[in-house]
Parts: sequence; C-alpha cells; structure tokens
Amino acid sequence: MAPSPSHRRRPRRQRTWAVPAIAVAAVALIASLVVAFVPDDDGSEATASKVRAESSTAPTTPGPTPTSPSPKPTATATKAKPSTTPSPTASTPKGRPSATSPQQTAASVGSLAGRIRPKTTYQGVATFYDTGNGDGACSYGPTDDTMTAAMNHTDYETSQACGAYVLVRAGGASVTVRITNECPLPCAPGQLDLSPQAFAKLAAPSRGEIPITWTLLSPATSEKIAIRYKTGSSRYWCGIQAIGHRNPLARLEVRTGSGWTRLARTEYNYFLSEQGSGCGGSIRITDIYGERLTIDGIALRAEAVQRTGVQFAAH
Repeated sequence: MAPSPSHRRRPRRQRTWAVPAIAVAAVALIASLVVAFVPDDDGSEATASKVRAESSTAPTTPGPTPTSPSPKPTATATKAKPSTTPSPTASTPKGRPSATSPQQTAASVGSLAGRIRPKTTYQGVATFYDTGNGDGACSYGPTDDTMTAAMNHTDYETSQACGAYVLVRAGGASVTVRITNECPLPCAPGQLDLSPQAFAKLAAPSRGEIPITWTLLSPATSEKIAIRYKTGSSRYWCGIQAIGHRNPLARLEVRTGSGWTRLARTEYNYFLSEQGSGCGGSIRITDIYGERLTIDGIALRAEAVQRTGVQFAAH
C-alpha cells in the first residue's frame, strides 16, 4: 500500500525539525560550557572593590559615611590655630612692657624727668636756714624730719622737685635730704638751702656756705604713698596732693568720662581740677621713671591724709 502523501511528508518535516533542534542544543551546550568557564567580571570586581574600600578606610574612617570624618580634622585645625597663634601674640605684649619699660630706658626717663635727672651730678653751694616746724612750699605740713632742704627756684621747677631725695656731698662728708621747700631767688641753680641739722653733717655752721655736689636718689623706704585733698575741695573743684613717694612725680591724672585727664601742677605742690572733673574718683600717679600707680577708693575729704598701701619701685 502506497503511503499517503501526507504520511510521506511527515518524516521529512520531522528530520527538518530535528536537525535544527540538535544544532540549537549543541549551541546551547557550548554556550553553557563557555559561560561556566568564563569568570563573572562584574560581580567579582564589585566585591573586591568593596573589600579594598573597607580595608583601606576602616582604620581611619570607621563610620559608614567615608566623608564624615574629614570635617572633624578641619574643625580641629581651625580651633587649634586660634588657641596656639594668639599665645605668642598675647605673651608678647606682656613681655614688651618689661623689656621696654619706661623706668628702664634713659630716653623715656629724660622725657618724664625735669631739670633733676637720675644719674646726674649737680654742682652748687649749700647754705642753711631756720626750718621752723618743717613746713614749706611743698605744702607737706609740719614734720619731725630734720634731714630736709629747700631747692633753688630754678631747679624747684614749679614744685617738680618736691619729695625728691638727694645725696649731698661736701669733701668727704655726705648727707641725704628730702626736698620740702623752695629757696627763692637769688638762690642760684644747683644751690641747696639745708636744714641746720643737715648742714652740720657736712661742715661747721660757722662756715655759712660751702661748695657741694648732689645727685638724685631712689632710697629704700617702708613708707607708703598717701593722697590728700586740699582745703575747699569738692566735686566742683579740687586740689590733689601725693605725699611720701620714693621718686619724684612726673604727673598726676584723674579718671573722667573721657578717660585719664592730666591735672596742672601748682607751685605749692597740688594738682588742680578747676572744673571738678575726676574729683573723688580714681587717681593715677606716674614717677619720672615711668612707673604708674592707679589708686582707687580715696574719699573726697579735704585735708585728710589717706594711705594707699603702695609705693614706687626703687632705682
């Protein structure tokens, strides 16, 4: 029996289908083998990259965000600069005043001292006068101190010599006196009019006048500076005086609303505030060596001698 045409065509269709299927299967097998032997680049590299990143950042940046630690060193450095940089700057101004302190430089001493200057020897003559109770042009009042002198008018210099200690020499003798008075003209520059007791330390009073040399001193003393307001002082007008200072005064200032105001000095050794500025407030005194002492708590009481507990340094 002859096969029907449809039967004859079916085997041919099966063979036609089978060959491509085998080929496809072979290709699929080969592809699977290739895939199996070729490494997965994407997966392995990502994992290695993570490991390297974690191992390289873990010691320094343990946090999950690698950039979070970076601002911390920046902030620390910024804080450290102000803490370290100002230290030399702050210490320098503190050091400079001691290194260039006015009391240690001759130039500044020259600008503050008047005619009577440290480390200078003056020549003149010595006379003596009746000192009475010890009061004089410097307005210190009566005193039991007998080692005093009156400075000649020129070197008295509007009371700038008041309170100065000077060492007087004549031949091989010497005596230290404090300036409490003025010797008016015709007393010549360099002349000192001594108390009788001081003159007797140098020569017999019968001589009357002797040649001398004298120099400014900054003596050892246990005395403290005192402040006194003049009779009639009030908050509308006042006169202020410093007493017992080791070194001559260069200036006296009072604190006002605009700062420190320098007061004018009188021949009777008071510093005047004509309009009352600063009367009863803080007082600042400066010696010829440039040392400043600020004094608070002085009551505005006329003629009361008020101790401060401070003194200028010795030189």
